[in-house]
Amino acid sequence: MGSVAGMVWTYLMDMDGVLVHEQHPIPGSSELIAELTAGDNPFLVLTNNSIYTPRDLRARLLRTGLDVPEKSIWTSALATAQFLRSQRPGGSAFVIGEAGLTTALHEVGYILNDTDPDYVVLGETRTYSFSAITRAIRLIEQGARFIATNPDATGPSREGSLPATGAVAALIEKATGRAPYYVGKPNPLMMRSGLRSLGAHSENTLMIGDRMDTDVLAGLEAGLRTILVLTGISGADTAERFPYRPTRVIESVAELVGRTADPFPAG
Repeated sequence: MGSVAGMVWTYLMDMDGVLVHEQHPIPGSSELIAELTAGDNPFLVLTNNSIYTPRDLRARLLRTGLDVPEKSIWTSALATAQFLRSQRPGGSAFVIGEAGLTTALHEVGYILNDTDPDYVVLGETRTYSFSAITRAIRLIEQGARFIATNPDATGPSREGSLPATGAVAALIEKATGRAPYYVGKPNPLMMRSGLRSLGAHSENTLMIGDRMDTDVLAGLEAGLRTILVLTGISGADTAERFPYRPTRVIESVAELVGRTADPFPAG
């Protein structure tokens, strides 16, 4: 699939497995970010992680050697805040999460409320509290709407897997009989909200990811071209098992360095 002459591509890319792996930069990622930053291609680094603010994530990425501008980081917390503002402006929420989520909600004019909130918003945290989960269950039973930033069931750590938003959401859903609305990937809403923040359009946007079931699926459903990199979760063999395919499969983002103007060469 060739590029359209004169088209300027907008780049959306996952963070873990695409740019970094266990806090180490993936070869080619620093060069790709530098090329995109210096060029004409708008771009966003996407993450389902709702713990950190874009400023926090920029600092963490800098420590790995990746210089990603704060404005170019789009989290599930930001997407959730934008969604809630569009649905119920000036609302209130009971939040289980960290600064990345509470800051995003405050910035769109939301009030944190633990008595009669419009929403219960579940994000990721390293310290899930039984009392907070119990409070969330009771508020949902009383009529609060249930939102979760992302469906990831586990997250990585040096010691092994950690329970993440999706796992705790399943606990609350089981207790209340109310399923949450997930905003983050693979919901294409996260892609579309990111594109709106850039003023970009799906027709000339591509999504780079390492997972068929989140990154490629979300990109496909948002109407984007997709690139699967083999530096993370999905391998070339597992990709073939899915009923949908990425537009292109590459070993790593290093193959895009020097080719950001033409990421889909003919042939």
